[in-house]
Amino acid sequence: MRASPAPDGEPRPHPALRTAICALFGVDYPIVQTGMGWVSTPELTAATANAGALGILAAGTLTLAETDAAIARTRELTGRPFGVNLRGDAPDVAERAALLVRHGVRVASFALSPNERVVRGLKEDGLVVVPSVGARRHAEKVAGWGVDAVIAQGSEGGGHTGSVPTSILLPQVVDAVDLPVIAAGGFSDGRGLVAALAYGAAGIAMGTRFLLTTDSPVPASVKAEYLKATVTDTVVTAVLDGVPQRVLRTKLVDQLLGVGPLSRLRRSAGHAVAFRRLSGARWRDMIAEGLAMKRGHELGWTQVIMAANTPMMLRASMVDGRTDLGTLASGQVVGVIEDVPGCAELVERIVAQASAVLERLGEQQGPAGHG
Repeated sequence: MRASPAPDGEPRPHPALRTAICALFGVDYPIVQTGMGWVSTPELTAATANAGALGILAAGTLTLAETDAAIARTRELTGRPFGVNLRGDAPDVAERAALLVRHGVRVASFALSPNERVVRGLKEDGLVVVPSVGARRHAEKVAGWGVDAVIAQGSEGGGHTGSVPTSILLPQVVDAVDLPVIAAGGFSDGRGLVAALAYGAAGIAMGTRFLLTTDSPVPASVKAEYLKATVTDTVVTAVLDGVPQRVLRTKLVDQLLGVGPLSRLRRSAGHAVAFRRLSGARWRDMIAEGLAMKRGHELGWTQVIMAANTPMMLRASMVDGRTDLGTLASGQVVGVIEDVPGCAELVERIVAQASAVLERLGEQQGPAGHG
């Protein structure tokens, strides 16, 4: 089916790109910018939203007051719908949810699935709840709690990730749950969007691709490190915070891979102290959060202590530009990204390419479905 031209002569997006998540989120295109800590600022989130996609503000590394201010700032920059990424195990998650309701935020997303009580509370407040999952059983569990959609991230994705590739995980999850599934892990262009739709997904979510835009706050020197990477320049390791995550393989990562567990534990304890000071969190809240993480994610105490590594090491690189001190979360897709466009240009390119691919496939099918 050929897309009809718009009044200005430009081709309209292919009708197949108007999926269930467009109506669910109130956006034009089935594209999601993930809530990356220290990266998904109000500016990046608003730029994505203004481009017609769903921008997600990262609040997991912000205090309650900072989250309030960040949502307000995003509201100043866009009148379009956007989401906020929360930590389901945060002691003040109910207070943060109240901020979303007060500001009229449409979507609450989670990198690690929240518990059933949190999900039901957010739903009662009228929010659209979208957790990320890395396994079929996790999708089935949160679907039973009443979430509105899930982001299924395959092992190619950056940051905390599972072991199942997107091409295998995605159809599993699509077949397992009766709700919109958003594909993540390995996406950067319109061809990937069409592939995700063919698997039965309702759209794609991208982190690394949006990190490498002019609207991203990441220092230019750090973006240059990403642009130099190939598809084999990432590594999945648990030495950073006790949970497998995909990062660029830098000198720092190689050093950490070579040190013993006691040295890593000492580093992690220091980061826990620094994170408490930076975030303004109380020790009793951090302990409560650690207990929740231990129970909810089956972590050992060493892993709980190491969990402070991720926000601190990401901040060092993404905010301070210190790649010698911080890690660079990245999907394998970094190896095929070659430029740094603005969000508006990126979204336009993806939609145009996806529409062209869909039209070509329709033409190959031939009249009345005959080749």
